Amino acid sequence: MWYNRLSKYLLKEGYTNDPICPCVFIKKSESGFAIVAVYVDDMNLIGTSEELQKTADYLKREFEMKDLGKTKYCLGLQIEHSANGILVHQSTYTEKVLKRFGMDKAHPLSTPMVVRSLDTKKDPYRPKGDDEMVLGPEVPYLSAIGALLYLAQCTRPDISFSVNLLARYSSAPTRRHWTGIKHVLRYLRGTTDMGLFYSSESTNAQSIVGYADAGYLSDPHQGRSQTGYVFTCGGTAISWRSTKQTLVATSSNHSEILALHEASRECVWLRSVIHHIRSTCALPSATDTQTILNEDNAACIAQIT
Repeated sequence: MWYNRLSKYLLKEGYTNDPICPCVFIKKSESGFAIVAVYVDDMNLIGTSEELQKTADYLKREFEMKDLGKTKYCLGLQIEHSANGILVHQSTYTEKVLKRFGMDKAHPLSTPMVVRSLDTKKDPYRPKGDDEMVLGPEVPYLSAIGALLYLAQCTRPDISFSVNLLARYSSAPTRRHWTGIKHVLRYLRGTTDMGLFYSSESTNAQSIVGYADAGYLSDPHQGRSQTGYVFTCGGTAISWRSTKQTLVATSSNHSEILALHEASRECVWLRSVIHHIRSTCALPSATDTQTILNEDNAACIAQIT
């Protein structure tokens, strides 16, 4: 009901949106443009000064609102503005997570996970063995996974693989898997202030570049491979994913093709969103040129070119 009311009110005034990003409303006029990004009843306004003021005044005529000024905190993300760019991080959220799970005083580690063994019986990330006990409800495994997933999906692509790996055992975690969780938390303890910096001075600020890769049989216990990809704009990550493939890849080339397919789908969506926003605002777009998607498997490259 709330979204329908807000959407109808904005569309009536000439704002437009698109099914690919229904919570983003855009209006272009001779004096500039305004973008309204909606999350439930929170709104972030982006655009030129005059249009931003007009948008704020228009919204206040219909809804009771509070202007919090320049966005510095949104949904657990901290946004720091500087003369040469924007830093997005979750240091406060990370510190709360560490304290919540009693790891705020832990010794920090330099990597998010230990090295895996080629011997499946010695792999620290193997499924529960017959001689192991499933953790009881007193160990907050699911809560830890949820907290780490939010970090991995928002500002910490460096922990995406390790968290995805540990999340597979949410239904039957063991003490060994909990040790893996604590290893990630120790890594975060030493990298609390790490985030994503989007530079305003980048020479390729409009360029989207993608990277796709696969880990053949990264899950030897179920015969599954891993898909990983990341897209950058201006040299900084804007979209990434690390996930176990649902199909059984019959070769390393096959697993790379599957990873490239998933990355290509994300690429199409990213280009569509960026094109819609920037073309509506009459701004130069990264989609005016081809998007380069990097792949390191020679057989895969030969097969698709």
